[in-house]
Amino acid sequence: MNKVIIFSAPSGSGKTTVVKHLLAVRGEKLGFSISATTRKPREGEVHGREYYFLEEADFREKIREGAFLEHEEVYQGILYGTLHSEVSRLWSEGKAVLFDVDVVGGVNLKQHFGDQALSVFLRPPSVDVLMERLRKRSTEVEHQMRERLEKATFELQFESRYDVTVVNDDLQETFRRCEALVDGFLSKP
Repeated sequence: MNKVIIFSAPSGSGKTTVVKHLLAVRGEKLGFSISATTRKPREGEVHGREYYFLEEADFREKIREGAFLEHEEVYQGILYGTLHSEVSRLWSEGKAVLFDVDVVGGVNLKQHFGDQALSVFLRPPSVDVLMERLRKRSTEVEHQMRERLEKATFELQFESRYDVTVVNDDLQETFRRCEALVDGFLSKP
């Protein structure tokens, strides 16, 4: 059976760090689903590696064409989505699909894939820790940080809709726990 593993978390919770770690240690079994977005690339990001960076008109055309498994306006004017073609590409390579998606997208993917999916909600130990992580990352201006904090508070309400929650308090322990979850899920028939 083709499988998918979904990691979701409020921004700043460490999901991208965890997903990169899993790809480094389980890359022979996992393939990263590259999401599409209308946001501008951050420094060092490359089209087709971290994201498919699309103009809004192109993104909306793909919506009309039915190219997305799920899509959402995550922040005002910034769209993200999962392309059907990404899942097909990775399954054709014999890999389980690893998603790094926002919380609502993760819920939608779990609904779509059902038992084919393991959904993991990664959360910070507290909202204060989340704020500190966002400040240290400093890729946002203050009004964007407030918007992300409000969104994180909203997203924490979805935790119960995931198969499992991992609190990212100690990064090495989080890595170990996530590796065990992935290994256990992939070993099931």
